[in-house]
Amino acid sequence: MAAMRVHGTPTRTIWPVAGPRAVDIIDQTALPHAYRVLRLHNLADTAQAIRSMQVRGAPLIGVTAAYGVALALAARADDSSLQAALRTLAATRPTAVNLHWALARMQACLVDLPLSGRAEAAWAEAGRIAEEDLEQCRRIGDNGLPLLLANARPPSRLEVMTHCNAGWLATVDHGTALAPVYAAFDQGIDIHVWVSETRPRNQGLLTAWELRQHGVPHTLIADNAAGLLLARGGIDAVIVGADRIAANGDVANKIGTYLKALAARASGVPFYVAAPRSTIDFACPDGAVIPLEERAGEELRMVQGRDATDLPGELRQLAIDEAVVNPAFDITPASLISALISERGSCAASNAGLRNLYPEQPLV
Repeated sequence: MAAMRVHGTPTRTIWPVAGPRAVDIIDQTALPHAYRVLRLHNLADTAQAIRSMQVRGAPLIGVTAAYGVALALAARADDSSLQAALRTLAATRPTAVNLHWALARMQACLVDLPLSGRAEAAWAEAGRIAEEDLEQCRRIGDNGLPLLLANARPPSRLEVMTHCNAGWLATVDHGTALAPVYAAFDQGIDIHVWVSETRPRNQGLLTAWELRQHGVPHTLIADNAAGLLLARGGIDAVIVGADRIAANGDVANKIGTYLKALAARASGVPFYVAAPRSTIDFACPDGAVIPLEERAGEELRMVQGRDATDLPGELRQLAIDEAVVNPAFDITPASLISALISERGSCAASNAGLRNLYPEQPLV
């Protein structure tokens, strides 16, 4: 059963379809202006959904990629099809390590199986990855809640700031950074969320949309208002998600995260990062070597919204030949992070802290 709701109905971001192999997703490029469900029938549909950000959020990208492999093998299960699916999906987004984690897991599960059993095994493994993501995010909520409550103001009121969208829309359910927020709200704690718009993709609007669906009090702010609000002392904690966490605790996340971490440190406000195991890249020594995606300039030149007749559409705000730079992510150094929160608990943003949570991880 899904914990989050759309128009009062329990809903996940991705779910398998009975009958002929297919997967349904929420088209996140339509939100918040319209709610639309898309059906992915094959590998090409899945790769396009990831590349175009119809699905987004590191954990959800990984789950979607796993289903993409399963859809590819439903059509043809030989070695060349498997390898082609892995290559195609790996090339869709460079920064979120969950994508590559999920593909490596699917390959390990399938490569030694006889061709006759691969399609069914791929479908089952993708389902397991989805269920594990849901459970890990629920535990992140449980583990992050005490950290938030430790910063509450009397009488147990919480003012929390977040960036981008690390809620249930970025995962199968519950979310990462918003999982402790939902846990607090569902326990009756007086919590209010400050949501930055996160231009140019405006993924903060997705956060506002899902918080509204769940009834969580929130206020949307311009990205550049965050520093002032933190300096004024009205924020108890900042919590964000991650697209990749390096072995030393450095974090790659949506562009603008670094600025909020700097402002939080200057204002004496704790800055937390929440993510599951699949986001931690123990093979990556530090943030300097994380590949940072740069997206098309048109994302910056165009604005999405609704027109005077209330129809969704796009409006050009810059000339097509205006020079722009559109990095999608930045690096927040471990020194600015108060704690990392995962399904196993919380730890210092350091190699030692991560190894304490994951002692079974071999040294590289």
